[in-house]
Amino acid sequence: MRKVLITGVTGQDGSYLSEFLLEKGYDVHGIIRRSSVDFRERIAHLEGKPHFHLHYADMGDSMSLVKVVSIVKPDEIYNLAAQSHVQVSFDSPEYTADVDATGVLRVLEAVRACHIEKTCRIYQASTSELYGKVEEAPQNENTPFHPFSPYAVAKLYGFWIVKEYREAYNMFCCSGILFNHESERRGETFVTRKITLAVSRISQGLQDCLYLGNLDSLRDWGYAKDYVECMWRILQNDKPEDFVIATGVQHSVREFTDLAFRYAGIELEFKGKGIDEKGICVKGPEKMIGKTLVAVSKDFYRPTDVVNLWGDPTKAKAKLGWNPSKTSFEELVKIMVEHDIAKVASEGAAIKVRTNLAEYLEKGIVK
Repeated sequence: MRKVLITGVTGQDGSYLSEFLLEKGYDVHGIIRRSSVDFRERIAHLEGKPHFHLHYADMGDSMSLVKVVSIVKPDEIYNLAAQSHVQVSFDSPEYTADVDATGVLRVLEAVRACHIEKTCRIYQASTSELYGKVEEAPQNENTPFHPFSPYAVAKLYGFWIVKEYREAYNMFCCSGILFNHESERRGETFVTRKITLAVSRISQGLQDCLYLGNLDSLRDWGYAKDYVECMWRILQNDKPEDFVIATGVQHSVREFTDLAFRYAGIELEFKGKGIDEKGICVKGPEKMIGKTLVAVSKDFYRPTDVVNLWGDPTKAKAKLGWNPSKTSFEELVKIMVEHDIAKVASEGAAIKVRTNLAEYLEKGIVK
């Protein structure tokens, strides 16, 4: 049984990859950080399975990584751990650099320290943010990088140190340059999940308006559950190479928002430009008609903003046999909206039960 080690196993990609590799017959080992709040919601259903194991370590602690690698002796490593929020990287640039840049080096050195550099294949989760202030569109493996955030700069170091170790030590290590990949497991602070949750709350009368940044920003959005298959395919390739993982289709934040509202039974008309643009309800519940449900806020603009990411997956399709169109953009948005409508309804029901119970206790109806 092949053994695999996944950093960032509690994240969106880590949870989907764990499921995928367990189905492939792997013995899956994941790294988690110790914290006062042990967040394992995405992998809770996997704990207790005979071939799923968790280890405590930290990307900022080289000794802990060496210890886990020496115990597991993995055949494959997927380094998915990162401070992955672009806006947060402006607020915490040093931490982002330590985890997203130096952390990659620590993983590579752990493999060498355990003397498995000739047998262990390593996947590094890179990012389309490397292209930043893009110099051509769509972007492929040969497009020049122009990182435009502390997150992207840190990830650029990770990309180049992987390439250096591949060439200097003949290690099988490579990067997947992933364009935006979303799912119902996406963190709630990321724009796509923020949209689908807000749409769900607005449609159920629990929120009045959704505030966003640049509605004109263009992204290549795919389904994370599909993308983890391509990560695996990269490590099954005959030789270590870097690949763009994308759908090849581009949409704006405005389009994503409009479609999400449509799946909730609400149609919008966008009026105005820039900071003054608004999404006004033109079809839906009578009490919402004419109301502003989407507005732009300066608070969500970044110091430097990437506005045009669009991937070219030609190489991955040709060399890996990967299908980037397995889940369409429309299907992705629908999956996320339906999940969050159910989630919000469930949370609302739970709140109502707690409120009623508190009232009954206060009135002495129940004890």
